[in-house]
Amino acid sequence: MTQSKKILVTGAAGFIGYHLCEALIKQGHHVIGLDNINDYYDVNLKYARLSELGITKEAATVFAEKSQSTLHGPNMQFIRLNLEDREALPKLFKRFNFDMVCNLAAQGGVRYSIENPEAYIDSNINGFLNILECCRHHNVKRLVYASSSSVYGNSDETPFKETANVDAPISLYAATKKSNELMAHTYSHLYNIETIGLRFFTVYGPWGRPDMAMFLFTDAIINNKPIKVFNTGNLSRDFTYIDDIVDGVVNTLIKNSKNDNLYKLYNIGNGKPVQLIDFIASLEKVLDITAIKKMLPMQAGDVHQTFADTTRLEHDYNYKPQIAVDKGIKAFVLWYKGFYNK
Repeated sequence: MTQSKKILVTGAAGFIGYHLCEALIKQGHHVIGLDNINDYYDVNLKYARLSELGITKEAATVFAEKSQSTLHGPNMQFIRLNLEDREALPKLFKRFNFDMVCNLAAQGGVRYSIENPEAYIDSNINGFLNILECCRHHNVKRLVYASSSSVYGNSDETPFKETANVDAPISLYAATKKSNELMAHTYSHLYNIETIGLRFFTVYGPWGRPDMAMFLFTDAIINNKPIKVFNTGNLSRDFTYIDDIVDGVVNTLIKNSKNDNLYKLYNIGNGKPVQLIDFIASLEKVLDITAIKKMLPMQAGDVHQTFADTTRLEHDYNYKPQIAVDKGIKAFVLWYKGFYNK
């Protein structure tokens, strides 16, 4: 049994954040979840995830009021805050004296960054700076944070390696994630903080985000609505099941690496890209419904392919993704039908 740690998880009402909290609690850690529960997508899904953690909707609606889980007691606490709140966040760090921090809170979505760029600077740049400053001033020695495969842009060199040049982002979202990596490097260098950046590759599974392909396609097909197939389906994505992602995140948080560098950067994906059109076919098979496909051109900010080389994470943390896409799709559909009474 790993020694119990006090861990801050930001973005706790989010897809990955919720699953990470569940996994850490199961291992006996003391988790403090933070989220601002913004309305980028359906807040009811966020409240439902928190409810699974024993945090009531009533408790989660009040800003800056800490609430305790009805299921896990003091091992799961929640506070509603904006990352960029420069008064409240340092107080939280001072109060809890965290052993480590996992920053998953961010304004997500590639396409939305074209419509609302300010939200990305507020949360992903100013919010991340606030996290770094709090780690610096409150003796947090390990910070794990979410980067993204989007930093690779439209790179033709596959699989994507962490050593590749990532100076050509094609969305503001990607630019903010690249900025986070640079900011983390600076703080590791100046203040001896171990920072571990995780470049997530298309995460899917139960409790997934409604703006992601898995959810959008399932919802549309079940409701007999057309699905939007960009670039006529000639895209490939490294779809990675949530359980594999969470195993990797937990290891980087809790375990010591074989890598002595304070600044670390890893791809975290499945390493087996799937053509979008094949992904849709697998989903049609599980649902036993033929999708109505609306073929569309490439969207601004989108990339043609993602393909993770996870050798580095496998070497340093024994990361080994286990879940094949067809199995993952079945698990998502089962959750979706149950949650939405379909």
